[in-house]
Order: sequence, then C-alpha cells, then structure tokens
Amino acid sequence: MIIAAPASGAGKTTLTLGLLRALRNRGIAVRGAKSGPDYIDPRFHAAASGAACVNLDAFAMPPNRIIARASGPGLLLIEGAMGLFDGAPPDGRGAAADLARILALPVILVVDAARMAQSVLPLVEGFARHDPSVRIAGIILNRCGSERHAGMLTRALAPAGIPVLGALLRQESIAHPSRHLGLVQAEERADLDLYLEDAARHAQAAIDLDALCAIAAPLPPCPNPAAPSPPPAQRIAVAQDRAFAFHYPHLLGDWHRAGAQVMPFSPLADEAPDRDADLVYLPGGYPELHAGRLAAAQRFLGGLRMAAERAAIFGECGGYMVLGHGLIDADGVRHEMAGLLDLETSFARRRLHLGYRLLETARGPFAGRWAGHEFHYATTLRAEGTPLFEARDAAGDPLAPMGLSRGMVQGSFAHLIDRRE
Repeated sequence: MIIAAPASGAGKTTLTLGLLRALRNRGIAVRGAKSGPDYIDPRFHAAASGAACVNLDAFAMPPNRIIARASGPGLLLIEGAMGLFDGAPPDGRGAAADLARILALPVILVVDAARMAQSVLPLVEGFARHDPSVRIAGIILNRCGSERHAGMLTRALAPAGIPVLGALLRQESIAHPSRHLGLVQAEERADLDLYLEDAARHAQAAIDLDALCAIAAPLPPCPNPAAPSPPPAQRIAVAQDRAFAFHYPHLLGDWHRAGAQVMPFSPLADEAPDRDADLVYLPGGYPELHAGRLAAAQRFLGGLRMAAERAAIFGECGGYMVLGHGLIDADGVRHEMAGLLDLETSFARRRLHLGYRLLETARGPFAGRWAGHEFHYATTLRAEGTPLFEARDAAGDPLAPMGLSRGMVQGSFAHLIDRRE
C-alpha cells in the first residue's frame, strides 16, 4: 500500500516509521519504499523495518523497473513525497499517485487534522473523487488535538464511506530534527532505536493494524523486467561515510549484479580509494559539514590526485564540490579540496537549486542519457572548463549545461537516478 497525504508536512514519515516498526514488532515481515528522489528517509525505513528500502521514482524510472524494484517478500509500505498528486512541473509527473496507478495499489491518506473540523470531509472526498484510478482505501488522522477532536473528525468523515483506521494525537516527542537538506541522517541519531520504538507505540495504540494490513493489495506481475543498469567500470571505489552518504542503492546493486566490484572507502577516515579501481565515485552528502576534516585528509586527497592519472573519477553534488579547488562553509571559512576541477563553491551565500534534470553526455563512464535530480543550496563562485552534461528540466525545456569535465575527472550537481530509454 501507499502512505500519502494531501500536502507535505502531514507527518507521513514519522507515521510510516511507526507503522514499519509496529508491524515488525508483531512478527510481520514488512519493508519500506520511498517515492521519488530521497536519500535520508530510506535509511530510517530500513532501521525501522529491518529490511532494505528502495526508491521508486515514477518520473525517472520506467514502469517495469518500478514493478521489479517494488517486488519482494513481505508487506510493502510505500511512503509518498509531498502531496499525493504533487510531482514535477508542469503536469505532476512522478507523483505518488503515479505509483498507485503503475502498481495498482491502495492509498492510505494521512490527514493533518490539527486545524480542521468538519472541513475534513470535503477535503477527503475531493481526493477520493479526483482520479478513479487512484483508490483512497483508508484514512489516518494525525495531530488531533484531543480524543474529543478525533471523535468529531471521525463522525464528520462517515458520509465518505472510507474507513478511518486511526487517529493520532499531537506528539512532539517523535518530531524529527532537521537541517537544510531535510532530516538528520539515521546514523547520526544515537537515540534512533528508542525513537522508532516510541513512534511504534503511538502507532500501535492509535491505529487498527489488522484493518490496515487487510487493505494491502498484491503487486502486479512484471512481464518484461528491466535489465540491470550496466556498470560504468569493472572495479569501482565508492566513497561511503557521513560526508558521502547520498548514493542510490539500486545503482550500486545493478553494478554488483552485472559483475562489477564495488569497493567502499571512507574519506572521513582519511582512506584513499583502492589503487586497482577503474573508477572512483564520490556521491553526494554533507561535505560542507565536514570540510575541515576533508581538507586535512591528505591520504584521501592525495589518493584522488593519484587516481586521476590512471582512472576515471566522478563526483555528484557534494562529491563534485570536493573535486574543486575550494569549498567555503556556512561560516565563510574556505577549505582546500582536491583541485581536480576548476571549481569554487560556497555555503556562505545560499541559494536553492531543486528539480528533476534530463541529462546527456557523450563522454566518460556515464555517457548516455540519464534522468537525475538536483537539490542543494551551494553557490558556484567559479566553474571553468568543459561542461559535462547537456541539461533540460522536467518539462523538457533547455537549461544551462551542467557540471565540468577535465580529462578523466567529471562531476556535476545532479544526482543520477536511472538511464533514460
């Protein structure tokens, strides 16, 4: 089933985590998935359920790949992003509603009822009637002010004929801390298990879990499974730690299944990439929060410079910034980076860059056409050299070229999601 809401901020993530852990505690095999481009929520999903979480992106992935990645044992809870019908401009492509259509799954609508009374009925009825191919099969009321308030809302919803599966009261104790790109990463919360158990207790007490499970529907068969994305190299050194945590498991999984050797290393531990690597891959993350440690990691930086003489290097977003000459943190302090691209970036002057990107390049390990996503607040002070990607936005309108390419070193602010067919 899909856990969605009329708008962002309704509490979908906390509720989904509570449901995953509560069902797991009951002995039910359960796993999570996240709609759209997201690196942080899936790690919380995995911690809550004890099973790997996948990204399902109805904008960037073809239907057969979505069905194949959704398939697996146990009950699947897919957390939507933004509002149920909210997707990329101009027409909302990539919304959680698209996943509901592709996978033929019921939707549980989470309604933030904190400032609502009888108006909850026309809201829910509007969502239920908007698209007959998207079935609202249950309602969960969130952030109710009291038991009396929850009862009033439940009675108001009776004419809709959609079961109210539960009503949760406001609970500040299970609110997520946040930073500029969203939630704090799962591994940064020392109290993670206590937090998940707290969320599970609230879900268990307020929601009819048996009725919820009864709504689940089978996934459709995948008549033509998509082949794994071909690996960009045979031996791939992948930076993986708190500074470089934003990689898509489905890509690394595809590379591994296709026979590539994936070799993780930690720049924050001052580890150099494996000398036998054909490709060094620096994914995104929060390098600006660790810029001082990265600048002092001479084995890492020296290893990158040595690798550039014999192997390809590719950086995404945070990894791209580390390939430049300097990174200025939010306090205005400049930190010397690898100097492999003529690039200077800064967080002292913040500017949001957000949206899907349609990308194409003829050079390097990621040659071809890709769907990707850009989400960062960095300001580019200088970027000189050969652009890497021709770029368009989600509507197909041309954008300025993205990224830089210098010899065997390449990178851009885009996170690659899937090859475009």
